[in-house]
Amino acid sequence: MKSILITGGTGSFGSKLVESLISNDNYNRIIVFSRDELKQHDMHSKIRDPLKKLRFFLGDIRDLDRLNIAFRGVDEVVHAAALKQVVAAEYNPFEFIKTNIIGSQNIIEASVNNNVKKVVALSTDKAASPANLYGATKLCADKLFVAANNMFGGST
Repeated sequence: MKSILITGGTGSFGSKLVESLISNDNYNRIIVFSRDELKQHDMHSKIRDPLKKLRFFLGDIRDLDRLNIAFRGVDEVVHAAALKQVVAAEYNPFEFIKTNIIGSQNIIEASVNNNVKKVVALSTDKAASPANLYGATKLCADKLFVAANNMFGGST
């Protein structure tokens, strides 16, 4: 049996993924990693989890130490955490860089540090020939994951 951790697990994509995985027999542990305690509480109340697979981990992908703790014993990671609002990126570029780029680097480092077998990172169409800062940060994140895959021989 495997364990999977979803960063941004309470977001729109992450929450749907968690709902679909809860009845999947391939996973004995599903870890929701996010910084939103209210959304974690709401998800815990909403999702039926008779086998007690679901775990909730408060944290931010900007915090490598916290990721290293969360990734212990994890087989697979789905990286869905990101800041995504185009207009907000233009007014808060440092925050988008810290989350979308540095946060992605932290995901890679924590995955390598903890021998995670597989990492799937979500991208966006806005990363192809980006016309805004959001797309540029997601393009950088994509490049980090490609480079990590090359450096670590597919171990991330």
